[in-house]
Amino acid sequence: MKILILSDVHGNLNALTSVLDDAAAYSIEGLALLGDLIDYGMHSNEVVNIIRNCNYKVLCNIRGNHEQAVMEEEYDRFSSDRGRESAKYTRDNLSDETWGYLNDCMSKEGKAVFDIEGKKFLAVHGSLADEYWKAINAKTDMTDYAEYDYVLSGHSHIPHFIEEYYKTDDVVHRNKKKTIFINPGSAGQPRNLNNMAQYAILDTDSEEVILKKVKYDIAGEQASFNDKVDVFYKERLESGV
Repeated sequence: MKILILSDVHGNLNALTSVLDDAAAYSIEGLALLGDLIDYGMHSNEVVNIIRNCNYKVLCNIRGNHEQAVMEEEYDRFSSDRGRESAKYTRDNLSDETWGYLNDCMSKEGKAVFDIEGKKFLAVHGSLADEYWKAINAKTDMTDYAEYDYVLSGHSHIPHFIEEYYKTDDVVHRNKKKTIFINPGSAGQPRNLNNMAQYAILDTDSEEVILKKVKYDIAGEQASFNDKVDVFYKERLESGV
C-alpha cells in the first residue's frame, strides 16, 4: 500500500491543493491525517471541505493541538498571545460543516493505532510523552515505541525519517527489531527553512519513504490574510520558519 502522510496544513488552501495534485502521480491508496488541519491560515473551512471529500481510504484522522485547543477552548498552552488570538479567531469562523467534521470524523484523541499488512502503526500528533504538545525528534528517547513497526507523527513542522533498532529475542533477525519513524513536515506552515508545502509517501511493500517538498502559490495564500490574525503567520510562509 502507498500511503499519503499529511500533517499541519493549518488552513493553507493553496499548499493543500498543490500537495494533492503532486501526490496524484503516486497511485496513493491510503491517507494518514496527523492533525492540525486548521488555524493560523485563513482557509480552515476550505481545507476541511477538501479533506472531507477526499477519495483516499482514511487510515487515521487524529486531532492536533490546534483542533484540541479550538474545540475545547483550551488556549493556555500556546506560547504567545498571537497564537491564542489566532485560535480564537479560527473558532469564531468555523462553519457548521467544519464543526461537524471535527466532532464526528476526527479522533478525539491525539493518537491512533492501526494495522496494515501485519504491521503495527502508531499515529500521534505529538508523541507518547504528550500527544498534542511535545514532538518526536532524533534526540527523543525511543524506548516506549518498540512495539510499533511504524510511528507517524507531526507537530514539529520539521520532517524526519528515522530507523530505530531494538534488542529482541529473534535469532533469524540477529536479535533486532526495527521501528520506522516518519514525520512528513508541515504542508501549510513549514519550519525547516524551506517554504514549500511538505508531505510524505510511504510504500509499505518496500518500506520506501519519500519526503516531498512542493512549490505552491505563497503570494496567493498570503493575499487571503486579514488583520484579525497576526501578520507573523502570513510573513513566515515566505521563509519557512
